[in-house]
Amino acid sequence: MSDILVPAMGESITEGTISKWLVKEGDSVGQGDVLLELETDKVNLEISAEEAGVVQKILRQEGETVVIGEAVGLIGSGSGSVSAGSSGVGEAAATKAPEAPPVATSPASIEGGGKSAAEQAAQPIASNGDGNGQTASPSARKLARERGIDLEQVQGKDPLGRVFQEDVKTHANSADVSRAASPAPASPAANKPAAASPSQTEYSKPVERQRMSRRRATIAKRLVEAQQTAAMLTTFNEVDMTAILDVRKRRKDKFKEKHDVGLGFMSFFTKAVVGALKRFPTVNAEINGDDIVLKKYYDIGIAVSAKEGLVVPVVRDADRLGFAEIEKSIAELAGKARSNSLSLADLQGGTFTITNGGIFGSLLSTPILNTPQVGILGMHKIQLRPIAIDEERMENRPMMYIALSYDHRIIDGSEAVRFLVTVKELLEDPESLLLEG
Repeated sequence: MSDILVPAMGESITEGTISKWLVKEGDSVGQGDVLLELETDKVNLEISAEEAGVVQKILRQEGETVVIGEAVGLIGSGSGSVSAGSSGVGEAAATKAPEAPPVATSPASIEGGGKSAAEQAAQPIASNGDGNGQTASPSARKLARERGIDLEQVQGKDPLGRVFQEDVKTHANSADVSRAASPAPASPAANKPAAASPSQTEYSKPVERQRMSRRRATIAKRLVEAQQTAAMLTTFNEVDMTAILDVRKRRKDKFKEKHDVGLGFMSFFTKAVVGALKRFPTVNAEINGDDIVLKKYYDIGIAVSAKEGLVVPVVRDADRLGFAEIEKSIAELAGKARSNSLSLADLQGGTFTITNGGIFGSLLSTPILNTPQVGILGMHKIQLRPIAIDEERMENRPMMYIALSYDHRIIDGSEAVRFLVTVKELLEDPESLLLEG
């Protein structure tokens, strides 16, 4: 008998959510067969069988949060379907189950005294101390006390009968629904009027309720944190794209023939950003406590819209790459993002980010920082606008608004403005980008 374990997924990821089981109890599997899909804050992973056998028991269900090293199922020898209530399986579960199963938590709200999932997992499972024999985790007992719930009334999913925080939440939601459906109070506390929870909200017209994906919840959390922790400001400018469009028109066919990749706008903007970062190094920094960490390398994040939400894969050492290498890197990363095959290595790090809302038609926006970075450049739609060439002449020019959001804690307004002007000047004179390597 062997455990199906949650593998290590990188230093910044400690937990994930089971999005889908691809097998069921009793299924025969071979070594290397994919058993389940795990959704994390950054990427989705497939967990495969380390040995051939039969899926004896599924310990954690779809939608549950699990941590690194946790057993989510059991594989044993034999063939045919295995009864969930067989004594052999029960004994295996008792032997193989972790001594301290973790408390399921969501990325947006960690209860239990503000401790991390790893810290909660290390807490012992003990009696609730309320005079009964129910076994529950500390955070489950805390939540039960706060909501006036008798733990002996809570039905847990754990095969050994232990109660975790998610079980208490489920019980509380069920009690709320019962109270809403019946005028009889379920407990003395029910005599008091209670505010309606989101799950109790009634709609007079048809609605569809969808569970927020783990990645979407993490994106939401990080964007709010960025606005709450950084002194974020945005400065704007506009770029005359005439010269770049001319270069692309004249060179795109030969460029494609020679390098087998199209000559897009992103290579120009990446080169311009690197050139500006070299002149204004604070924009390529981050805040670490009371220190400013100035980074002497240029790993540029390129925001990509994927099915599961926005991701920011990173083009490494962009200052050392030519136009073709940048275009190939971006095309490869964008393809992996849309096929949901990005690795953690593709996403980690990054010193500055570029996001292009123009591909969706955005004319002007204020991008939000990709913390802990202190700068992000927003590109927008190219639009013909009448521009004064001199006192007497007007011409229709292809113009693009660009925006720089920055952390005012370490970047002064004048520095941010000069950075963006530098980006503008480099883009309007594309040949100068060849000198910025």
